[in-house]
Amino acid sequence: MIRVVFVCLGNICRSPMAEAVFRHLVKERGYDKKIQVDSAGTSNWHINKRPHIGTLDKLEKYNISSENIVARQFRKDDGEAFDYIVAMDQSNYDNIVSVLGSDACSHVFKLLDLTEVTNKDVPDPYYSGDFEETYELVLEGSERLLEKIIKEQQL
Repeated sequence: MIRVVFVCLGNICRSPMAEAVFRHLVKERGYDKKIQVDSAGTSNWHINKRPHIGTLDKLEKYNISSENIVARQFRKDDGEAFDYIVAMDQSNYDNIVSVLGSDACSHVFKLLDLTEVTNKDVPDPYYSGDFEETYELVLEGSERLLEKIIKEQQL
């Protein structure tokens, strides 16, 4: 089983949106028996909470399930548990490296590093209010990530 975790700050906006979108793509393309998807936050602010209403509304708009998604904090053991650790922005990337140690981060990268967009940070809609922009970037990054995994894992 290939394991992917998306990481943002609070795990209520960007990373649960990415988890839901990526899980949807994985299932839609028939890889749900081979790829497991999760999300986490680098802070402990929202542990056990459901995603932000803006994220839930956006997922509902596109008929994407948010079932069983609740916030949790990123942990050191996630470094070994996941094959792909995907940060939503540079700050989250830096926090992941801080938790894991730089020697354990060969499989950590930012989602938008896989795209052609200029700004490689997914904006936080908790502050910007623009959940549509976040959705569009997450969708593009998720499509590129699935292509990367299919190629690297020879699925």
